[in-house]
Amino acid sequence: MQSIRSAATLVFASAVLVLATSAAAQVAVTEPWVRGTVAGQKATGAFMQLKSPADAALVEAASPVAKIVEIHEMKMEGGMMKMRAVEKLPLPAGKAVELKPGGYHVMLMDLVQPLNEGDTVPLKLTFEDKAGKKQTVEVKAQVKALTSSGAMPAGKSK
Repeated sequence: MQSIRSAATLVFASAVLVLATSAAAQVAVTEPWVRGTVAGQKATGAFMQLKSPADAALVEAASPVAKIVEIHEMKMEGGMMKMRAVEKLPLPAGKAVELKPGGYHVMLMDLVQPLNEGDTVPLKLTFEDKAGKKQTVEVKAQVKALTSSGAMPAGKSK
């Protein structure tokens, strides 16, 4: 009888540990926003802050507002700013990674309609941990004015 109780306790403790680990692995996505567009514009960027409790990577993004969605980086090379798709964006454990204009961002291309200030854009972000386990986080990003840098005006709080 004692060994059955011990085995049951061990199974229960293992299940709790697995559930706690899964819950702890959730990547936090804060302040998501998308730059608005003008008629005829077929691409824009989505920006946000990402923070993972464990080493992980953003490996995929999708949205119904665009036919093509990629993770991009912008960086200076030989005195020129260059933008390119990246396979994944590393998220070091406990460190905030900012997706912002002029840096890493989610590129929304071949837009199906203009995105106007005040609209909401659904994004599906897929993250992968070191063991290869994937998790998807669904985000609603607010569309900001085409001229927005994402920063709040002085004296305003988020």
